[in-house]
Amino acid sequence: MKKLLLAAFTAFLALGSTAQELDQTAITEIKTSLKMDAYTKGMQNALSANDINKLAKNLTNINEDDHRFTYRVDVKGITDQKSSGRCWLFTSLNMFRPKAMEVFNLNSFEFSQNYLYFWDIFEKANLFLNNMIETADQPIDDRLVQWYLSSPVSDGGMWSSFANLVDKYGMIPKSAMTETHSSENTRSMVKFINLKLKEDGLRLREAADSGAKTKELQAMRQEMMKDIYRMLALNLGIPPSEFTWRYEDKDNVVSAYQTYTPLEFKQKVLGDIQVSDYVMLMNDPTRPFNVHYEIDNYRNVEEGVNWHYVNLANDKIKAMAIESIKNNEALYASCDVGQQLDRDYGILDIDNFDYESVYGVSFTMDKAERIQTKSSGSSHGMALVAVDIDDKGNPVKWQFENSWGESAGHKGYLTFTDEWFDEYMFRIVVHKKFVTPEVLEIYETEATMLPAWDWMF
Repeated sequence: MKKLLLAAFTAFLALGSTAQELDQTAITEIKTSLKMDAYTKGMQNALSANDINKLAKNLTNINEDDHRFTYRVDVKGITDQKSSGRCWLFTSLNMFRPKAMEVFNLNSFEFSQNYLYFWDIFEKANLFLNNMIETADQPIDDRLVQWYLSSPVSDGGMWSSFANLVDKYGMIPKSAMTETHSSENTRSMVKFINLKLKEDGLRLREAADSGAKTKELQAMRQEMMKDIYRMLALNLGIPPSEFTWRYEDKDNVVSAYQTYTPLEFKQKVLGDIQVSDYVMLMNDPTRPFNVHYEIDNYRNVEEGVNWHYVNLANDKIKAMAIESIKNNEALYASCDVGQQLDRDYGILDIDNFDYESVYGVSFTMDKAERIQTKSSGSSHGMALVAVDIDDKGNPVKWQFENSWGESAGHKGYLTFTDEWFDEYMFRIVVHKKFVTPEVLEIYETEATMLPAWDWMF
């Protein structure tokens, strides 16, 4: 009887399964499909001994894209994030460098990225520990708990991260808190801070499981944050609560010494500009357009704002971006920079590399399918500073101010075609004065909440 039941169960599983093993017949059929003709043999020899990008580079495309533009924001100087993931922070600060140069009559200027980076990691650590307290009653294999534990802190961020930091901590010149080896090479520091935070998270969960009340857990969190502050201070230096600064302007006039707090310096530079007056616009074709979205608990400061955006078709996004550039205001932008990037010429063009001809296979996924399969997504933030318009008023190409140093791309800039924008640009941040009333109305409606682990993020 047992044998009959086992046989029946096995037969049931066989009927219900859609999987198919690779038996010898299947393998032979696949092997014989490869015809080693002269082209295939030559490509095998070439590809096995060379980088694919050298073979796939489209020679007919070289020099077709120039670096001249109808409209360009008045920007000067290129920054370098070195071996760190702080592109979003460099990009956000770079948006306001022209403003600082205008206020102080300077030829060049750079904000301290290290200063805000210190507070970003510090605040992210606090948020993580709070999340551990709030989810202490959930099993450790709960999806949200595991998402928190996967990366307590990281270099990554977005515009709302910058807004949260600037509103709370202000801004300072680079000379008031310069880069360190650890700020330019962040991997080791982040590794050990995460190691400590994961340990602390477990201790908080253990204490909660043993009956500790919220007040006791928060006291533990406060003590744990002292270790994080120490680790950050040793790696990055201690952020100044005030600093004394002077400068030489472009007329060679040396200013008097002036003492500022970071918030006072922010006010001096930005004046009546409020970072909360900027709106993020997203192009995510996997979701309905003309909808306001929010990412649940996706922020860097406990009391800060989550990530918000309006999902729009690219033609609407481009129109607002063009208006900002025409008015000499750079935009925060985020894209999948590694796609079809010609590093030598500083060009992003969907025809830069012909991988289909190299392999003899087709790659046909559209933008939505690439997002859904995690084949493409936003990987890098840069300042959008230029656009070239044809005689019909349509954008032809655009330009990023990058933060990889002057030797990367075209003197530190990356030019990209309008077709590349459609495929690999994901979001921009624009001042609300350039946003249409229709989109502002959408932004002011209640947001549709997305989970922190959403495929776009």
